Amino acid sequence: MSDPTIRLTELAHGGGCGCKLAPAVLRELLSEQPMAGPFRQLLVGTETSDDAAVWQVNEDLAVIATTDFFMPMVDNPEDFGRIAATNALSDIYAMGGQPIMALAILGMPINKLEPAVIRRILAGGASVCAEAGIPVAGGHSIDAPEPIYGLAVMGLCHPAQVRRNAGAQPGDALILTKGLGVGIYSAAIKKGALPDGAYAEMLASTTLLNRVGAELAKDPAVHGITDVTGFGILGHALEMAQGSGLCLTLRLDDLPWLSHAAALAERGFITGASDRNWASYGDRIALPAGLPDWRRRLLADPQTSGGLLVACAETEAARILSGIREAGYPAARIVGRAEPGEARVAVA
Repeated sequence: MSDPTIRLTELAHGGGCGCKLAPAVLRELLSEQPMAGPFRQLLVGTETSDDAAVWQVNEDLAVIATTDFFMPMVDNPEDFGRIAATNALSDIYAMGGQPIMALAILGMPINKLEPAVIRRILAGGASVCAEAGIPVAGGHSIDAPEPIYGLAVMGLCHPAQVRRNAGAQPGDALILTKGLGVGIYSAAIKKGALPDGAYAEMLASTTLLNRVGAELAKDPAVHGITDVTGFGILGHALEMAQGSGLCLTLRLDDLPWLSHAAALAERGFITGASDRNWASYGDRIALPAGLPDWRRRLLADPQTSGGLLVACAETEAARILSGIREAGYPAARIVGRAEPGEARVAVA
């Protein structure tokens, strides 16, 4: 018999993109997997850990495919569905595409959750897809020990407008479109310690569609895009650095944060995924001398439905940033630069 008072987060050992396997574990699991192979039409596969796969149909059309799902980081069912759907759609926007339809991915502990709760999760996801102008056209469901929800999403773009995480060029400015600290907030939620107003702030960020990515991809001054999710700003910047063969320098004082992220991190509200992330890639990160440990953990904090990290021509960065803010991303900032050198990330 299901318990109507049970919290969603009580049913999950992790939540949001903090559930992602650590980068080092993922590399080990994929190390013996065959590469995508010599498929001429496969424009983007697994080679640079990009956000989605891209298949060229003809000279004017490419199909983008992605899937993303996770366990709840919040207890409100509609909010869980909305956050998960926004996060899944982000991969399409990060590649420069427009989503066209989604399929639901659902795993639920049927004996622990009321059907009405599960319907509310699905309704939350469907509402975000409606906002994006696409249908949830089907899906697949299983009885699972922990609640899982997400989407498989298909999108379209012109092949010339595909933007990869490997496209940064020497001298490019780096722009981040949303504030960081979602993992910190989720840790505080689990312990009932989130300050007043912080939940609404987190929800506004995690349900803000990254649709600006499709517009940015039309701009020839924009060279590379990736979304910042479970590996934290350091991990996803490192993927861009390695894919592009450049050193990415992030300016610590210019990074945007959710308003309570630093204070909560200093008090110890850190996810386990933050430490797993750092253990996976910390040897390729240069940090300022004397940086407090809680600030290092902030930089590896897993983001759920985070912003886009955009590499663009430095001479056009102010114009591009202004356009991003006008499109509805007030937290957007110029946060660093791509430079020739060893493929790594430096924090200044």
